[in-house]
Amino acid sequence: MGYSSKLLEKAVDQFSTLPGIGKKSALRMALHMLRQPKENVELFASAIVGMANNVKHCKVCNMVCDEELCPVCSDPRRNRSLICVVESVRDVLSIENTQIYNGLYHVLDGIISPMDGVGPGDLPIAELEERVSSGQVKEVVLALSTSMEGETTSYFLYNRLKKYDIKITTIARGVAFGDDLEYTDELTLAKSIENRQLFKI
Repeated sequence: MGYSSKLLEKAVDQFSTLPGIGKKSALRMALHMLRQPKENVELFASAIVGMANNVKHCKVCNMVCDEELCPVCSDPRRNRSLICVVESVRDVLSIENTQIYNGLYHVLDGIISPMDGVGPGDLPIAELEERVSSGQVKEVVLALSTSMEGETTSYFLYNRLKKYDIKITTIARGVAFGDDLEYTDELTLAKSIENRQLFKI
């Protein structure tokens, strides 16, 4: 049976473009929105449009934010000699929730994955190297996922950064091989950062 409304079908199609959302879940979401007061739906739509039009990327670390600098980079209390390299904004939020890390970040917004057509040139690796070459950075923590792609990215970054007079570390393997930081519990993640070790090939 087809949809009784083309507008409903269009909304379902859009909801189904979200990660992990199939047609049935998309239909449930669309019907839920139909049951809401019109002003609630307008607030929802306005928040999405506002985010798409106005969210910026921090000009230093690539974190999403509302200003030119994210709250971490603009905080004078953060340790500016320490940079933690992560795959995504979600990883920053996970690490911040541990309340154990006081350095800065560099968000790659992806990892090297030839199968997905993502190469080193598609990631802000040159920007990371520029930050390291300034001489202010003393340690870079590679906090990428322990998947094959994450490990490949870590090796690539190590080879790019090893010529500088810095310590290159990686989070301890309390995080199991193949795990994403996003799904690691805060205690395990905190201990992994606390007990980070020198990166070795």
